[in-house]
Formats: sequence, structure tokens, C-alpha cells
Amino acid sequence: MIETRVLKQFVTVAETLNFHRAAELLHMSQPPLSVAVRQLEEKLGVTLLIRDRGGVALTPAGSAFLHSARGLLHSLDQQISHVRKVAEGLAGKLTISSVSLAGYPRLLNALSQFRQRYPQVELEIKEMPSAMQIRAVQQGETDLAFIRQPAVELRHGKLTPFLTEKIVVALPAEHPRAAQREINLCALADQDFVFTPPQLGEGYYQQLIQLCQSAGFYPRIVQQAAQISTLIALVSCGFGLALVPESVANDSANAKVRFLPLSDATPQAEIALFMLFANTQPVAATLANFLALLDKP
Repeated sequence: MIETRVLKQFVTVAETLNFHRAAELLHMSQPPLSVAVRQLEEKLGVTLLIRDRGGVALTPAGSAFLHSARGLLHSLDQQISHVRKVAEGLAGKLTISSVSLAGYPRLLNALSQFRQRYPQVELEIKEMPSAMQIRAVQQGETDLAFIRQPAVELRHGKLTPFLTEKIVVALPAEHPRAAQREINLCALADQDFVFTPPQLGEGYYQQLIQLCQSAGFYPRIVQQAAQISTLIALVSCGFGLALVPESVANDSANAKVRFLPLSDATPQAEIALFMLFANTQPVAATLANFLALLDKP
């Protein structure tokens, strides 16, 4: 084991080729410096410096070790700088997941600002269902998740409301009711529906089921799709209707699909999006920096 202090002492002697001058630069007396370099040579089992009345000179081994020592010290300085930047949230990695990125300007704006403000932070963005996000946070694979209401209380992780949006009906553009400005959900009791599978978001699935039940019917689900984009594609093909968050309507450019608000809107007809992250203290600096951007108007 060679201490970095000794490496710095050797480099200073090797660059000045003068023990007295090197000792002054290192703010130490000359005898301990001479002893330190001699002990270094003994550890390495080689002669690094030739000492005679004419002064000090590097041996070939000394020149090689000088190059290596400079490299080691430079690398160490870089690693120390990197660690400090990570501690300040200026470097490192931040993984963010969401049920969807499209349709949420506040989230997209924060991502854009973060990327510009912290270019040395590796920003990984994932889209996945709520259930998968919860597992990813619990397993340390995601730092911050944007999920729908979980079906059960989470024992691990901090859940914070992010926004609330209305649920709308997606239906084919040629549907007899597509020309309406709004629609009463109970009027769709005899319609086919397409849903996302419950195992991908049990809370979200149950809320939609309860919304239909409050309108007096249980939805006839004829097809399921894991992705909202696939769900909308199925609607455009006439597979059935879909109940989706309003953000999907704001972002969709599918001319074959119409989105209608519910005329019988109730609290059940609103869907929340939550932020979930590991309940550890203190919060990682990269995550804290991103959360601060989210809080800005």
C-alpha cells in the first residue's frame, strides 16, 4: 500500500530534482521527505533517484514511476471531483418512469430543464404500467415513478399526488354518438369496451369498473391491451370503446378516434397521477434537484 501523500512527495522531488526545494513546496522539512522517498524505493524494490554531490537525477525506473504516479494522482483527483458532483446532484444517474410522458406538459418541461441544467447526469426515462413501476422503485431500479392510484397501501415508498385529470370516453369516429359534445356513461351500457389488464394497474382498473357500476352497468370487456396507444388503436379499428385519462385525448392525433367528456361527471370520473419514490433520507441530490424543477410553475 502506497499512500497518495507519498506519491505527491515523490512527484514533487522528481519534478524539482531538489530535495530542499521540494520540501519547501510541500511545506515540510527535508529529512522526513528524504526518509519518505527512501521508504518508497524500499517498498517498490527499485532505485528511483540517483543522489550524489552533483544533485538528484531520475533513474529509468524513476522516470517510469513518475509517469505512473502522475496518472494515478490525476485519476484520483478526477474521481474525487466526480464523487463531489454526485453528492451535489451535478453528476450521476437519475431514472424516471411514468405510465405515459405524452400529455403532461409539467413533467415534460421539468425533464427538458433538468437535461439542460444538469448535462453530466445520465437521465434514463422509461414508460411502463403502474404495477411494474412500483416493483421497480422497491427494487431500486427507478428513482421516481409516476403511477396511478395503487389498489393497496404501499408499505415502502413515498406516494405524493402530482395531478388529477378527468376520465373521457374514446370511441370510433364513425360511432353513432361520436358527433355529440359530451356523453352520459349510462348510455353506453350495451357497448363493448377495451381495457388495460388489471395486473398492470389494479387500482386504475378497479376505478374504471366502479365508475361503470355507478352508472348502472358492468362493462363488457372484449379486448385488453397493455399500452394506452394500443388501446386507442383498437378503438379506431372498432373493437370497442375505452375509458382513458384526458391527457390521452390531448395528445392523440388519431383522426379515427373521438374523445368525449362525461356529462354525468362525478368524483369517480377523475383519475389521479401520483409520484412514488423510495422513502429514504436524505433524498438523493439528483432526485431532489428534479423535484425542485417540478415545483416551479
